[in-house]
Amino acid sequence: MKRIAQDIKNGQFSNIYLLYGEEAYLRRQYRDNLKKALVAEDDTLNCTSYSGKDINVNEIVDIAGTMPFFAERRVIIIENSGWLKSGEDRMVDLIKNLPDTTYIVFVESEVDKRSKLYKAVTAKGYAALCEMQDETMLKKWIMGLLKKENKRITPDALNLLLDKTGTNMENIRREVEKLVCYRYFDEGITVEDVEALCIVQVQNKIFDMVEAVAQKRQKEALDWYYDLLALKEAPMKILALISRQFHMLLQVKEMRQKGYPEADIAKQTGLNAYYLKKKYIPQAAQFQISQLETALRKCVEAEEDVKTGRMQDILSVELIIVGLSS
Repeated sequence: MKRIAQDIKNGQFSNIYLLYGEEAYLRRQYRDNLKKALVAEDDTLNCTSYSGKDINVNEIVDIAGTMPFFAERRVIIIENSGWLKSGEDRMVDLIKNLPDTTYIVFVESEVDKRSKLYKAVTAKGYAALCEMQDETMLKKWIMGLLKKENKRITPDALNLLLDKTGTNMENIRREVEKLVCYRYFDEGITVEDVEALCIVQVQNKIFDMVEAVAQKRQKEALDWYYDLLALKEAPMKILALISRQFHMLLQVKEMRQKGYPEADIAKQTGLNAYYLKKKYIPQAAQFQISQLETALRKCVEAEEDVKTGRMQDILSVELIIVGLSS
């Protein structure tokens, strides 16, 4: 990421950039920064954007071979093509023979580093991983957003904000905007402000529901379930999230017992380090492995009951929560 910022600052660019990873906010931010630096904002003749799985490769090849029109560069932005995962030999050939005046920016959520296209991109250009940020980086970023608006936030309010929003930067940005508008005439943002305005993400509600199940607080667990239903979340989606939560907790529990360091657990499970340390490890400690295995089995049975018509979906999930929290 620092490399892209340095390229923009120096005005010296690679012909190929790849922005990939699970943090969509960073992918969009660096895409926009590169586009702004490579081509004039209103230059639609020399900047072409493509998105989706049905992009015409031949059209891109033709455009890439065309000289820019009264400009220094021709820019092509390709998003969510899937080519960096599934492969596309014609793009490999294009990149190997790309004209010096043509610049391509790939924006993808997933890549396969074994693919020919990925290897061709990294051989001739630069690949930037846009991953979920850790707690320290997110707090610095939030403080930076607020500083631009001449606002401050208390440490407790900052912690609560992250608890409610999770680590998704787009969610955080929206909630920070709400807080800034709410406190338009005031400088400080407090815990009360965050409680009043910020929305708890669905995944965090699942955390709280499972937490209540672990501590046998049945009424509270059911209240979280009814809140999710009131938000129009489908019962089977809730069941899938509960099942995923118990599956992750089981993995974390087993690896902790085997003495794996947190960094290795995060890497093998794909969990964000912030969530792992603050949510999963403490929650996993409240369960025995046998309890987690039982919970997973009940989730599978409940899904089968719904799919075979033996039970209605809302009742099926409710019975799981009641059974596990009894």
